[in-house]
Amino acid sequence: MNVIITGASKGMGKAIAEKFASKGYNLFLCSRSEEELVECKKELESKYNIEIYYYPADLSIKSEAIEFGKWILGKAQSIDILINNAGQFIPGSIYNEEDGTLEKMIAINLYAAYHLTRTILPAMMKRQQGHIFNISSIAALKAYSNGGAYSISKFAIAGLSKNLREEMKPYNIKVTTVYPGAVYTASWFDSGIDSNRIMEVNDISDMIYSASRLSPQACVEEIVIRPQKGDI
Repeated sequence: MNVIITGASKGMGKAIAEKFASKGYNLFLCSRSEEELVECKKELESKYNIEIYYYPADLSIKSEAIEFGKWILGKAQSIDILINNAGQFIPGSIYNEEDGTLEKMIAINLYAAYHLTRTILPAMMKRQQGHIFNISSIAALKAYSNGGAYSISKFAIAGLSKNLREEMKPYNIKVTTVYPGAVYTASWFDSGIDSNRIMEVNDISDMIYSASRLSPQACVEEIVIRPQKGDI
């Protein structure tokens, strides 16, 4: 079983990678940092009896997203799960955020998943099997101050996911949109907020893995997961 994970070298992506590695899945990992990917590969291969392939790329660049997809197709006999996790958060409001912020957010939070998925899909459709997870955000469910372009981009990836879900039903390919609230990753380390107030990365990886294990007749369309005490 083969799993593709983008944004895989740290945070939620790394936690998702470890979850599937611990269950015996082979991994195809991508992030911008080759150094971090090498460390991730070494760490997981030392703990689990699996094969890990990595590919450093900036998926916000269309050509790199497509080349990553082609590279996978040249190595994997089958693609079972695609997890579009690569993303970025730049705070700001629409009226005062730096010019170009929307373009950056759309490129990494939407176009990366769009172009990679389009490259991978024909192989999945031919097999009539597979599962795609798109990581959105609770910012796509409830707009908030200082969300700006980030929130817009997460609404967009949610729209992509909903559309893809309908298109893929005849091909038995599942599509799940994940809407996480605050998760304790590097962006929160210096926030001064108690880590116990924020979800753990394993909360997200556990939910994704569980959704991937259902019978072929069942599809979890949406996963909405927030801190127990609510949004921050």
